[in-house]
Amino acid sequence: MDDQDLYQECIDFASRAHKDQNVPGKDYPYITHVSNVAMEIIFAHTRLKINDFSLALQCALLHDTIEDTDVDSKTIEAKFGKNVMLGVNALTKDANLPKSERMMDSLERILKLSPEIGMVKMADRITNLQPPPGHWSSEKISTYKEESRLIYEKLKHCHAFLAERLMNKIEKYPG
Repeated sequence: MDDQDLYQECIDFASRAHKDQNVPGKDYPYITHVSNVAMEIIFAHTRLKINDFSLALQCALLHDTIEDTDVDSKTIEAKFGKNVMLGVNALTKDANLPKSERMMDSLERILKLSPEIGMVKMADRITNLQPPPGHWSSEKISTYKEESRLIYEKLKHCHAFLAERLMNKIEKYPG
């Protein structure tokens, strides 16, 4: 399947899965975030080739479906294959863990897979490093920035262009 057709299939699936969601604190559809993560992957690929671009693209478009919707890993595997399901699972934080342990657990699972999954995590964080919501405390902003540095440190080897972009976003982020 061509990457364009793959994109359309995944964005259609993700759009339906996230259909009633908005970006937190915004008045526009959540699929905007998903599209922005995919855009980061596409743009990164134009700068420094991604070995398994199709895997990275699919995981970018589907990265929040298990965590934020009623889609489960069996559905992802049946529709998109085992590698995509493993990637999306690794990108999904384990809600059964204490909040303070969720990111490190996810990063450890990401590191056991191909670098493309780490690329998606960096692209996701790049997209999320927008001005923080007004209701966030300075402590939460600082914690988010430190968590972003952790993502950078653990995953910077996955893709040099995305790593540089992530660090630039971190440096400009308040806190």
